[in-house]
Amino acid sequence: MTRPLATLPRRRLVALDIDGTILDHDQRLTEPVRAAVARVDRAEHVVIATGRSLYSTLPVLDRLGLQRGWAVCSNGSVILRLDPALPERYEVSDLVTFDPTPALELLRRHLPTALYAVEEVGRGYRLTAPFPDGELDGEQILVPFNELLNTPATRVIVRSPELESSDFLGLVTELGLHEVSYAVGWTAWLDLAPDGVSKASALELVRERLGVAADETVAVGDGRNDLEMFGWAARAVAMGNAVPEVKAAADEVTGDVAEDGLVPVLDSLIGGQVSRSA
Repeated sequence: MTRPLATLPRRRLVALDIDGTILDHDQRLTEPVRAAVARVDRAEHVVIATGRSLYSTLPVLDRLGLQRGWAVCSNGSVILRLDPALPERYEVSDLVTFDPTPALELLRRHLPTALYAVEEVGRGYRLTAPFPDGELDGEQILVPFNELLNTPATRVIVRSPELESSDFLGLVTELGLHEVSYAVGWTAWLDLAPDGVSKASALELVRERLGVAADETVAVGDGRNDLEMFGWAARAVAMGNAVPEVKAAADEVTGDVAEDGLVPVLDSLIGGQVSRSA
């Protein structure tokens, strides 16, 4: 006799990106996606894995109804443990920082007009100039560039609106940033993180704490900051709206976020499919 879904033992870790995967580019969460996430969360360990800050991740967790478990923020620099019994319903279990000074000074020499921001965990950002509306959440404090230096940071953002993403990627590759991890986004947007830190490194810590087998891991995403996560997962799925290099790194490609492409992937988990596609 099959036991009810809610009482089945959770054995998989399902890592889900937010922007371009769960939410569309207008920040819309459709009911089919929300319901599919809820179904899988009753059966498996759903772990949000995002480049978003803690501040901007929490409202998405609320919209999804995720109250227990784990979430990875700031591309792996911040790990949250979710528990409604906690005073704020979450706690920061892990936080990794780095000295952004060498990377910032190098980038500033080549991108003097770029926008620079350092994340203040749980609050917002210190930044050199306003970012385009809607790109950053939380408190935003304007400071001189030098005030971003010599202070431990979990995440640094560099935005260069005058460059195309491909030009920005080429420049960053040419500069050969060392002692940091980095990912270039859809636009001329660069995330800097501590060396060796990524969604994958944080998810591995969560996997070990949950006692999930390495071959019972699934990841779905659409961005360059998902590449390490794809290498970590036993089954990696790219959204149809992902750039070609992200699709090439995945085991399979699902539909576009505008078509609720996440839903068939999640529904396949209820049916038991986990391993990499042939």
